[in-house]
Amino acid sequence: MAGLPRALRQTAPALLVARQWAASTSTATRPSLKLSLGVRIKTGNGVRSLSYSKHWRSQSLPTVTRGESKLYANADDAVADIKSGSVILSSGFGLCGVAETLIEAIRQRGPESLHSLTAVSNNAGAEGRGGLALLIESGQIDRMIMSHLGSNKILEKKYLTGKIAVELCPQGTIAERIRAAGSGIPAFFTPTGGHTFIQQGEIPVRHDADRNVVEYGKPRETRIFNGRPFLMETALPGDVAILRAWKVDKAGNCVFRYTAKGFAPLMAKAAKVAIVEAENIVEVGEIDPNDVDLAGIFIDRIVPATKPSQVEVLKTRSAEGGSDGKQVKAAKSGGSDALERRNRIARRAAKELKHGSYVNLGVGIPTLAPEFLPPGHQVWIQSENGILGMGPYPLPDEVDPDIVNAGKESVTLVPGAATFDSSESFSMIRGGHVDVSILGALQVSAAGDLANYMIPGKMFKGMGGAMDLVSNPDNTKIVVATEHVAKDGSSKVVQSCSLPLTGARVVSTIITDLCVFEVDRKKGMLTLTEIAPGVDVEEVKSKTDAAFSVSDNLRTME
Repeated sequence: MAGLPRALRQTAPALLVARQWAASTSTATRPSLKLSLGVRIKTGNGVRSLSYSKHWRSQSLPTVTRGESKLYANADDAVADIKSGSVILSSGFGLCGVAETLIEAIRQRGPESLHSLTAVSNNAGAEGRGGLALLIESGQIDRMIMSHLGSNKILEKKYLTGKIAVELCPQGTIAERIRAAGSGIPAFFTPTGGHTFIQQGEIPVRHDADRNVVEYGKPRETRIFNGRPFLMETALPGDVAILRAWKVDKAGNCVFRYTAKGFAPLMAKAAKVAIVEAENIVEVGEIDPNDVDLAGIFIDRIVPATKPSQVEVLKTRSAEGGSDGKQVKAAKSGGSDALERRNRIARRAAKELKHGSYVNLGVGIPTLAPEFLPPGHQVWIQSENGILGMGPYPLPDEVDPDIVNAGKESVTLVPGAATFDSSESFSMIRGGHVDVSILGALQVSAAGDLANYMIPGKMFKGMGGAMDLVSNPDNTKIVVATEHVAKDGSSKVVQSCSLPLTGARVVSTIITDLCVFEVDRKKGMLTLTEIAPGVDVEEVKSKTDAAFSVSDNLRTME
């Protein structure tokens, strides 16, 4: 088995049942060779079929000539020489900052002219509306490297039936891999993903037509630094980057607005050819050097943006203080009883947010916590897509498509807020500069293990930034805010997680609608410290699948 790719050798000891190499060539748009390996391996659990494929492409890429004008008349001309098999770095988060004009021009070329693309992006746009979803629907993308599938049903169907491969990668790791590529760094070590399917290479990448897994992720090399495991991640360069900017001068200097920065500067630096669509194109010298977000050296082609920016999830509040978002949440959660449970959790979670602290709030219940802060109590809310100082939903006339949160919802900024690119955002997170991070959970264990992104065979949307958010639990307190039991009645607080982990021994406090547990991450023990009004210890025991002790100073949740 020495000739097998490393990811396939990980299943040994095993018996190789069958092996078949197949080679194919394509000259439709440029010379290429695809070499595929199909393998059937007999293990103690039966026969496992795996595949491995590698594209060898010619080095023919779009050309760049220094000294010539970077300005193109339209997007069609700028993408005309992109080759099939190219790696496309596509900026944006949800539909914010997405190069819609360039994506439409690529789509117009059609799969006969441009196909077998690998697209790198945080997510794949919105089905039927925009972003990379258009190229997935047209069949031009063969592989996605991303952190979150979102609610794109076409992508999910194509992924599960083998028509597209999806390499899931934590959001912060994608950002850092792209940043490394643009900086000439071939690899780096990160704590994100330790003790998870990322480290083990167990996340399915490609299925066959019968939904059997035929390709898995690559196991990561690990090393121990300061007593903690770190994974080696490799740089992620691209052939072409497509991005959108608010203002660009004819030298290529770019200015981005708010969360539209995201991945854009990182991707431009990591690509052989960077194409920017500009909402405003100005003469050289009209942008103050102090306002430049991305220097012109990184931009090769400029086109006018002809498609408007969109908001993927429009949320607003009324002038009286009500929130359309809250009304939707109340309706979806099943009425007043469910809403009261959520509010009880959020009210208690708010007590974890100390005055002046920097916090990150996961989607769902955690986002309700600021509504229960007392007057004059200020916290700085960090959103991993590039905000520090996030405010409430906007009034209808305040909606700005360039200001969205990690849930891709329209939001506002508070006075003193800052926006930045994804690399800087995750430096705050992995570096332990965020004081508290509150997340939801599918399961949380007595040792503080967290599982919140995947139910094998049922739900698989991707981890987004969650693995990064829990990667430094010694410096950032990790709080879980979740209902005590799942919809099927099973406990979410368990002795050990049966679902794939987001992080191991990371959670310090568990807040549910029934109680509060404090977690001793070193000893792997829970202590019940608070119970909800009308709840007794016996009810908590009956609905908890983990052993716990009861504090001598047991209090009532406020």
